[in-house]
Order: sequence, then C-alpha cells, then structure tokens
Amino acid sequence: MSILDKVKIGNLVQINLGLSRDRLTKETIDAINVSSLGKVSDFRITDGKGIGVVLQLSNGKEQWFFEDEIDLLDENGTVIKKIVDTKANNNFRFNFFKGLNYENKKKVSELLNPINFFIWVVVSLKDIF
Repeated sequence: MSILDKVKIGNLVQINLGLSRDRLTKETIDAINVSSLGKVSDFRITDGKGIGVVLQLSNGKEQWFFEDEIDLLDENGTVIKKIVDTKANNNFRFNFFKGLNYENKKKVSELLNPINFFIWVVVSLKDIF
C-alpha cells in the first residue's frame, strides 16, 4: 500500500531523523529534536516513482520528506509497523524482464537469429526500464 492510502492531509506522522539528517538544515533538525511529530500539509512526487510528504514542523516551517523517512501513527499516537510487500510491483513488464536471461551464443546460426538478438537487447536494457 502507498502512503496515499493511509495518510490524509492534517494527519500527524513521526519523523525518523536518522534517515533524513544528512539533507536537512540545522534549523529543521532543531525543530525535529523539539518534537519529532509533523502535520501532513501536502504530498509531493519525489523522483517520478515515489510520493513524499510536506510536513509542518513544530517551529511552523514546512519541510518535505521521503515516504520511508516518516512513520505513520494510529489514533492513539503509536507507530504503525511498516509491512514491506515484496510483491507490490506486480507489473507484467517487470516480472517478464526479471526472469529473462541471455546465454552467450557460439554458433553463427544462433547469432543471426533475430529472436536471440531481441532477447539480448532486452536483457541489456532491462535495468533502464
């Protein structure tokens, strides 16, 4: 599940300072040290794949965080344990490429086979997709 499925604007979340300390200013770190809770004020696409959150901190300033840098809280204020779903990406394209392997060909007839060439190209480029 995505963070969008669980968090709404106005919810409180806990900031995991250990994961985000290297990119934050001293002022932001001081505000998080005062209170590690932040109020969700907006969502932001982080790198074209993920969703981040913009949080209002204890000093009133706003700062964005990656989805994995925050911990979700339930109604009682306890941290909701994150469940890592390894099957989250059930996209056919990724599953097809993951199982695709290329074996080096030694015979000329195998090298000239267009299907073998296509498989070689796809396997060579699969990390780009």
